[in-house]
Formats: sequence, structure tokens, C-alpha cells
Amino acid sequence: MTYIFLQHYWCFVVALLAALLVFLMFVQGANTLIFSLGRTPDERRLIVNSTGRKWEFTFTTLVTFGGAFFASYPLFYSTSFGGAYWLWMIILFSFVLQAVSYEFQNKMGNLLGAKTFQWLLVLNGILGPLLLGGAVATFFTGSNFIVEKDGAMLTSSWANTSHGLDALLNPWVFVLGLAVVFLARILGCLYIHKQVEDAQFDNHNRIIRPLWTSTILFLGLFLAFLGHILTCEGYAVDPATSVVFMEPYKYLHNLLTMWPLLVVLLIGVVFVLFGILWSLTHKEYKRGFWVVGFGAVVTVTVLLLLTAWNNTAYYPSTADLQSSLTMQNSSSSEFTLRTMFYVSLLIPFVLAYIIYAWHAIDKKELTLDEINSDHAY
Repeated sequence: MTYIFLQHYWCFVVALLAALLVFLMFVQGANTLIFSLGRTPDERRLIVNSTGRKWEFTFTTLVTFGGAFFASYPLFYSTSFGGAYWLWMIILFSFVLQAVSYEFQNKMGNLLGAKTFQWLLVLNGILGPLLLGGAVATFFTGSNFIVEKDGAMLTSSWANTSHGLDALLNPWVFVLGLAVVFLARILGCLYIHKQVEDAQFDNHNRIIRPLWTSTILFLGLFLAFLGHILTCEGYAVDPATSVVFMEPYKYLHNLLTMWPLLVVLLIGVVFVLFGILWSLTHKEYKRGFWVVGFGAVVTVTVLLLLTAWNNTAYYPSTADLQSSLTMQNSSSSEFTLRTMFYVSLLIPFVLAYIIYAWHAIDKKELTLDEINSDHAY
């Protein structure tokens, strides 16, 4: 295990965690459908309880993603989380609203009413995927920061007072952010179709329209962003001198050079399209959630690897090109990465527990009778 191997390994782990986070955004996507699918208070409560049993997975994965980035690439953590803190604070605040809304909407003495907290869930369902997708887009578009070296110390600072909000002025950040919003809605539709089963709630017919609309908008936005990054200049790194420079068609070159990633990307896209279309045309088919989810995880993982592997600056600086972060100049020490590698061998056992817990929660489809209990949201 060389130092370079460990850097690539942990880059893959972080990219996979980010992709799993995007998949788990189905909670946010389903919450945006509370009022469009739920026509009565009981039906809205059905939707809320279907996602309420999973929201902890999303939040835990977000925290794990941040922790993995901190341990493996601490300079990124201090630069992005410390510099672009307004962007991250809004994201975290929206998740706080989510947690509060689940717990308090039907509590005794709630003066605001259940609808108020349900609208806050809708707000989180839009803001969470939009801003997290926008944060991912900055791996391609760059961010406005400067890294300075003072002896053996590296310090980073934001080059303006917006502290991350300036990224929202880039239209391509919004394009990818909106694409993640509609992907989350697609997954949310498919999860509701899979999990909610009540005689009064015809879930298949109700999800048809939002699923078609979200699919068309997602494909348009995603293909536009993909076409943009494959034809624009990218942030390349000279492996001999570590100098960062602009290279035409850099991300396209990365795909062609690392052709197995291109194959995996195409497989991911096929899974997403198949899962959506088969669910739309086959009423009894309820595995579309897993098929689309697998395709989304694979696709997002590949896109993130394009920003770092093959001598690429994964967190470019628009203020100072040489301040851009690469795997080589921002990772932890070889000892730290090696130690964490051995710890990561426990991941399969953790995944096995998650799968078991997920199955235990979802083994029974949700009905109105089930939510009329003291343990429902």
C-alpha cells in the first residue's frame, strides 16, 4: 500500500459516501410531495411517516461524509467547511428544521399546527438537495478561496465576505443543484410507491404525473451539466511540478483515459432510466426504487472521481489557481491514511447492520392503521 494508493482509496470512499448521501435524499424528495400526493391530513401523515422512519440515515450519512473528509483530506475540510460556512450553515439549519418538524408536528400543545411543520419538511426537501448538489458542483466550477503557506503550516481563507454564497451566482451550480432536487423527487416517488400500501391511497396513479415531470426535468438538467463539464476546461495538475493549469476537455479526457469509469457511468445511467420507465409502465413493479438508487450511487461516484483522479484538482480555486486542492497537497499523512484503511475493513459489518435494520423497518408496508399509534409521527 503506497501513499498514492491510500490517497486514491480514500478519495473513492469519500466519493461513495457522497453518492450514498444523494441516494438517501429520497427522504427529502418524498417530503416535497407531501401536499401534492397527500389530499387529506391522514394521507399526508402517511407520507411523513414513510420518510420519518429513514431521515436519521440521511443525517448520519451527511455527518459521516464530513467526518471522512476531515480525516482523509483535512485541508479541504478547513477550507470548505471553515470558509464557505454560510452555505454549510444553511444546509445544516435545513436539516435541523427537518428533525424538529418530524418530532413536533403532532405533539400535544403544538400551537403552529401540523401543516406548518409539514411545510418546513417541504422546505428542507428543496433546500437540502439544492444546496448539497450545488456544493458538489463547485468541485467542477471552483470556489473563491486562497491557501497560503507559512513555514510548515497551511492556512486557507475565503477571498470575499460571502463565505460560500457566491457559488450560487454560477448558473451551473444551480443546474446541478436542481438536478439533484428532481433526482430526489424521483427516488421519493418510487419509495412511496414501494412502501405505502393503503386502500384509500392509490400510490401508483398518484406518482405517475410527478414522476414523469421530475424525470424529464432531471434528464434535461443532468445532461446539460454533463455536456458542460465534458466540453469545458478542467483543472489539471502537472504530476512532476504540482502546478495547476487549465486543460481543454479535461474531464472528457479523464473519462477516456480511465475507460472503466466510462463503462460504469453508462451502466449507472441505464439502471436509472430502466428503473424509472419500468416503474411507470408496470403498476405492480416496486423494485424501481432500488434499481434507480443503485444507478444514482454508481453515477454520482464516477462523476466525483472525475474531479480528483488522473492528476486533477478536485477543489479548484477561482481566486488563485495554485491554491487549488489536489489529493497530494491536501490529504492526511501516510500513517493516518494507512491506520484508517485498516479501520475501514469494518465497513462491511456496519453495512450488514444497516441492511438488517433497514429490512426490519421496511418489512411491513405502511397503512393508515399503523400510523394511528403512539409511535407514529
